[in-house]
Amino acid sequence: MRNVFCRLLLCLVFSVAVFITAPSARATLGGSADSVESDRRALFSLRGGTMAYNAYSVEEIDYGGTVVREYVSPGGIVFAISWNGIRHPDLTVLLGSYAARYKESLQKNPYQPGVRHFSLKADGVVVEKWGHVRNLKGRAYAPDLIPHGVSLDEIK
Repeated sequence: MRNVFCRLLLCLVFSVAVFITAPSARATLGGSADSVESDRRALFSLRGGTMAYNAYSVEEIDYGGTVVREYVSPGGIVFAISWNGIRHPDLTVLLGSYAARYKESLQKNPYQPGVRHFSLKADGVVVEKWGHVRNLKGRAYAPDLIPHGVSLDEIK
């Protein structure tokens, strides 16, 4: 019994050490397409597929019951993020350099419990969240970075 306890304790210590030393993500929204892999590692998630469209490509990340999509322009810049699943992802990781602007605007306009659709426009970034328990959706995008000809309806 003591041996099992020691093994569990060792696993716990190792898990905490890995979590603490995990690399942080580079800027995502507004960052390069290379940041998709950094986001995957920071969210401890699995990489999904890649879909190519005329004006952009979409990289998917499986975030434990939530699919996160990162929209990449032909120039290799992430211009939008969307998600759908059982929880909202950690936006401080996904928003990158826009995270501080989002947090500041969120403090001025806090989320109201019971509201099913939440929209927040901060300096250079728009974040929208909606849905209900176990079916949460959202998107974040930088309007100035959206490629010509791409409709907001495509970011879902």
